[in-house]
Amino acid sequence: MTQLPSESSFTARILANVSAVMVGKEAVTRLALAGILAGGHILLEDAPGTGKTMLARALAVSLGLGFKRVQFTPDLLPSDVTGVSVYRDGRFEFVPGPVFTGLLLADEINRATPKTQSALLEAMGEGQVSESGVTHTLQQPFVVMATQNPIEFEGTYRLPEAQLDRFLLRLSVGYPTEEQEAQMLARLQERHPIDTLKAVADPQELTQARGQVRGIRVQSELRGYIAAITARSRAHPQVALGGGPRASLALQGVSQALAYLDGRAFVSPADIKLAAPGVLGHRLNLHTEARLTGVHPESVVAQVLAEVPVPVEDAPTEDTRFAPRP
Repeated sequence: MTQLPSESSFTARILANVSAVMVGKEAVTRLALAGILAGGHILLEDAPGTGKTMLARALAVSLGLGFKRVQFTPDLLPSDVTGVSVYRDGRFEFVPGPVFTGLLLADEINRATPKTQSALLEAMGEGQVSESGVTHTLQQPFVVMATQNPIEFEGTYRLPEAQLDRFLLRLSVGYPTEEQEAQMLARLQERHPIDTLKAVADPQELTQARGQVRGIRVQSELRGYIAAITARSRAHPQVALGGGPRASLALQGVSQALAYLDGRAFVSPADIKLAAPGVLGHRLNLHTEARLTGVHPESVVAQVLAEVPVPVEDAPTEDTRFAPRP
């Protein structure tokens, strides 16, 4: 069997470029890129100062996407995000909001009111904005990367379930090790690397890569495995509301993107297991008793993965070579 490359040229360029800015964050960068390749939106939840905003900026620059940032605050209005019609020269004219870009950073999204948070629902789900009865189509590719502080922080609002479900993945950047932090200090002593970061891809390449990701093969046994995982999340005794069909689609899509990152033309159970915490964690609504006793969605996902039998992988019967665009 032909040896496959560990990564496509496209993804290798992106990951190497982002690593110039993000020290020791290869794992979360790969998952975030997998989410973008799968056509989804990313929610980064972590304490302040862990590099959430920098990861979004580095990915936008590396992919050659237009980038706009909105600081979500309690007084932010929906029109501040989507745009508004203004009266000029005897007629109403639509002035696009910052959502009309390639990658929108919704910074500290859970500090805004639920009404403003919901302003992103149509844009994230349908790729369009409706204002005064007129529909305005967003440019493609369009990605929302939102950051939020843990919900226990003062002045935050819990995102509605419908809003959370629009995010393909919820990821945590995490603190660096002492060695990584020392390396970061050395890099940032004179200037920040993001100031000199250049694009190593363009939106057309991203669109083509997304098409290749959708072509990654998923065996019927693995589709059954994905369905069993989401079904078990709904039946778990500590879960009031588990993953729905959108969660299954997200799990399949991210698994395909992870296979693409590894240069494989087929999904493996390991891809599904790696994708599951980020895909399912934010979609699980736990019973009150479970939350009060300190149960976390991630631990429930781990239990689900341990309980659902993993399909036995057969030897590939088709050509598994993958030739990504150089």
